[in-house]
Order: sequence, then C-alpha cells, then structure tokens
Amino acid sequence: MSNTQEQGTVAETINQKLTESFSPTHLEVLNESHRHHVPPNSETHFKVVVISDEFEGLRLLARHRLVNNCLANELANGVHALSIHTFTQSEWAADVEVPKTPNCRG
Repeated sequence: MSNTQEQGTVAETINQKLTESFSPTHLEVLNESHRHHVPPNSETHFKVVVISDEFEGLRLLARHRLVNNCLANELANGVHALSIHTFTQSEWAADVEVPKTPNCRG
C-alpha cells in the first residue's frame, strides 16, 4: 500500500524506487517543500515513511543508509532534505507514532 501526497515527478520517482527496493507494506512520500522558503510547486523537501520486512534486524542507521543509497540520485540532484522514518511490520503494528515535521525556521 502506498500513499503519495502532492505527487510530482520527484515524488513519483521516490515512490517507485522505494517500492522497488523495499516492497513496503506501507509507504508514504510526503512533499513538505511548501513548509519551507522555496518557490511554489517545489520538490526539494520530503518525508518518507517506509514499513518493510527488509528492515528486520537492522539498526536505524543501517535502515537510513539503505534509503539514502536508494535515493542517492535524487539527493544529489535537487532534493535538499529527506526525513526518513523506517519501521518493520511488527514495529508498525505496535502503533508507533511518526513525528510531526516542525515548521521551517529559516
């Protein structure tokens, strides 16, 4: 299941790459660029929530490295910020709370 809000070409690419790499049971790709001082319709700031069995037995840093490696091209070409939230199915079933994104300070 995936949920991509405010889809654009970058959001669609992120969604596709994460789906192909992690076969998530739940995926959210949120374009949070509007929360920052960027031109309208920008695709520079994203938050991803990925629930996948691929993360079983991995520490948080290892999970984030996998996601960063998967999206290396996007991070090198226009994506300025990526907030990553990764969970296994059992962690997600325990009703974890994904932190809300704070407002931009700049």
